[in-house]
Amino acid sequence: MRQSVPLSRAELFVLFSYLLVSSTPFLPLLFGREISDWVPLLGTEVIAWMALWAVFKRPLYFHLLLLPAFLALPAELYLQAYYGQSLSAHHLAILAETSPGEAREFLGHLGWLFVLVLIGTSAWWCACWQLCRRYNGLDWTDSSRTVLLAVFGLAAGLMLYQSAYDLGKKDALRTADRNWLSALGAELPALPRWLAISLDAERFGRSRPLGLAIAAHEFRSERNHLAALADTNRAFRFGAVQGGEGDARRTIVLVIGESSRYDRWGLNGYVRDTTPLLRSEPNLVSLSDVVTSVSATRLSVPVLVSRKPALDSLKAGFSEKSFVSAFREAGYKTWWVSNQMSFGKFDTPVSVFAKEADVVQFQNLGSYKQRSSYDEVLLKPLVAALQDPAPKKLIVLHTLGSHWNYSHRHPREFDKWQPSLFDLDNPVHTDPAMKARLNNSYDNSILYTDWFLSRVLGELKALGQVAGMMYVADHGQTLYDGTCRLAFHGHNNQHEFHVPALVWYSDAYRERHAEKVKVLVRNRHAKLSTENVFHSLLDMADIRYETERLEWSFFSSRFKRHKRYVDSYGWTDYDNASFRGDCREVIAKDKPLPQVK
Repeated sequence: MRQSVPLSRAELFVLFSYLLVSSTPFLPLLFGREISDWVPLLGTEVIAWMALWAVFKRPLYFHLLLLPAFLALPAELYLQAYYGQSLSAHHLAILAETSPGEAREFLGHLGWLFVLVLIGTSAWWCACWQLCRRYNGLDWTDSSRTVLLAVFGLAAGLMLYQSAYDLGKKDALRTADRNWLSALGAELPALPRWLAISLDAERFGRSRPLGLAIAAHEFRSERNHLAALADTNRAFRFGAVQGGEGDARRTIVLVIGESSRYDRWGLNGYVRDTTPLLRSEPNLVSLSDVVTSVSATRLSVPVLVSRKPALDSLKAGFSEKSFVSAFREAGYKTWWVSNQMSFGKFDTPVSVFAKEADVVQFQNLGSYKQRSSYDEVLLKPLVAALQDPAPKKLIVLHTLGSHWNYSHRHPREFDKWQPSLFDLDNPVHTDPAMKARLNNSYDNSILYTDWFLSRVLGELKALGQVAGMMYVADHGQTLYDGTCRLAFHGHNNQHEFHVPALVWYSDAYRERHAEKVKVLVRNRHAKLSTENVFHSLLDMADIRYETERLEWSFFSSRFKRHKRYVDSYGWTDYDNASFRGDCREVIAKDKPLPQVK
C-alpha cells in the first residue's frame, strides 16, 4: 500500500466497509456480553486480512470473495441481537431446510424489509466494487508485500508439513486409510517444537470475513455426511425381537410436538384450561420434568428418536438407526407421517431417520401459501394406517404443533383467547408490542393440540387392542415472560428446554402390562430428558434387544437418573444450574462442558 499518498474518501469508504464486515465477531460486546479471547481473535483477523491482501495485491481481485460476508452482515446482526449467536453451519442448514412458506411466516410483515436490506447490502457491495475498479490507492505494491508473501509461504509450508506428519502418525496403524499425504508424513521427521505452526480452526471460523468459509465447509460436509448415512448405516442392526406374547395385535403411536412448553398445558397446572379433553382421559400420565438438550428441531429430534447422546446434539448425523428400525426388526410395520415441511432436495437430520419407515408421508408441501395445513391433516393417514392388516404397527406423527405463526396452527373455532394474531397479516414475533396477542394465540394453538391428540386417542380406543401413545415436544418457547424481551426459541432459557410429555395406554395394554403402567405412574415426576424416549418407547412395546439400557426407560423398575445436559454456554448440567431473570436463562453453577461440533 502506498502510504505516502493520502487515501481518497472513496478508498476510506472501502476500508470502512471492510472494517464493518470484519466486526461481527465482536458484536457481543455491543450487547453487553463478554468475549474471553477477543485479543487472539482480533489477531487472527489481522493476519487473515494481511495474507489475503498480500496474495491478491488489489482489492479488486479479492472483492468478489467478500460478497458472502456483505450479504451475511444483516443476518449476523439479527442473530447477535436476538439469540447471542454467530452465523454457523447450523444456521445455513436451517436456511436450506426452510421452505418459502416458513420463511414468510417467520419474517411476518418484515419480509419486505428483509428484501430491501438484501438489495441495499448488494448495492453496498457493488459500490465498493466500482470504487476498487476506479481507484488504486489501496493496491499493495511496495517490497513489504514480497517479504510477507515469503513469510506466509514459509508458514503455510510448515503447517502442511506438520499436517502430513500428524496424519501419517495417526494412520500408521490403519494402512487401509492411508493416502499419499499420510504415507509421506509417516516418513517425515518431527519438527522442532518452536517451528510447529498450527491453525486454530475454531477461532478462524469465528473470524470475519474469511471465517465464513469454515461455516460453508461444515455445512457442505454435513450434507455429504447425511447423504451417505443411508449407506453407512445400512448394515446396522439392533437385534430387536418382540418380548412376551409376540403374536398379540398391538399399536404404538409416537406424536412429536413442535415448539410446545410444559407450563402452558392446563393439565400441568396452567391457569387457562388449554387441555380440557386430555384432562378428562383416565389412562393418561403427564410427565412433569422432561427436558430437551437443545432448542432447535433439526438438532433435538435426532436425540429423541435414536440413541444419539445429548452431548452429540450439535454433530451432524449419527452412526446408528432410530427406534423405527428396531420396531421393524421386531416385526412391526412402520409409518412416519409428517406435517412438517417436506425435506425436498436435501437430506436433513430428521429425514434420514424418517426414511427408515416402511411408509413415509409428508403432508405439508411447504408452498408459498400463507397458511400451511393444520395437524388434522395427519388424521386421515393415521386412520388408513390403523386399518392396515399388519398385526403390529408403529406410527410416528410429526406435527407442526405450536410452530410460529401460532395463529396459523389452528382453525378459527379454536381462537378462544383474544386479542390474538388470527386476523393480523404477517405479524413479527420479535415485536414486544405483540406480547398479549402472541401469548393468546400460543395458548389457542395448545388448545388445538389438545383436540388433535384427543382425536388420535379416539382412533386408538376404537381398536380395542393393546395400544399406547407417547407425546413429546421437540423444544419449547420463550414468550416475553414477565420483563423478558425475548420470544420464539433458540435461546438458553428454561421454557425452551422444559417440554411437555405424556403417555396414554389402552385398557388392554394395562391388563397385559400392569407392571409397566405401575412403574410409569411412579416415574411421572422423575427427572427425564428426551434421551429417555428411545429406550422407553421400545420398552413400552416390550421389544427386547441385547444392548438395551432399561435403566434409561421410565417404564422399567431398573430406571435410574442420569445427568441432563442442555445447550447453554456449553453443555450445562440442567440440574446443577440456576435460572436467571424473567427469561429464566439457564446458568451453570459449575463450568459447563465444552461443545464439539
